[in-house]
Amino acid sequence: MDIAFLIGRIIAGGFFLMNGFNHFKNLGMMTGYAKMKGTPAPAVAVAGTGVLLLLGGFSLLLGYQPIVGIGLLVVFLLFVSFNMHNFWGVQDPQMKMAEMVNFTKNMALVGLLLMLAAMPRPWPMSLGQ
Repeated sequence: MDIAFLIGRIIAGGFFLMNGFNHFKNLGMMTGYAKMKGTPAPAVAVAGTGVLLLLGGFSLLLGYQPIVGIGLLVVFLLFVSFNMHNFWGVQDPQMKMAEMVNFTKNMALVGLLLMLAAMPRPWPMSLGQ
């Protein structure tokens, strides 16, 4: 079971890391989208949420301070889900569906993170804490 847990951590941590790097790689495009959604200081918001994703992703991957990392990721997911992927306020059917998919995916990730928070620590094959 320890190896399955480690593989899951690598996949989940890698997912969040990839998305965090994309916040910086695609800063201009993501800033424009955040601005369109009415986010105040959109460039700062995109960069700040990128940092949350990177810190949380590394925390999951390494198993270091996992509760802190989980907290950062839950904050990110809840903020983004309700502010950026608010499908209930979108009129265009295709955009509404895309926002709903992202919203429900993010809620599933919150569920995953809450389950991880319940795992005894230190996690197997981790840096501990």
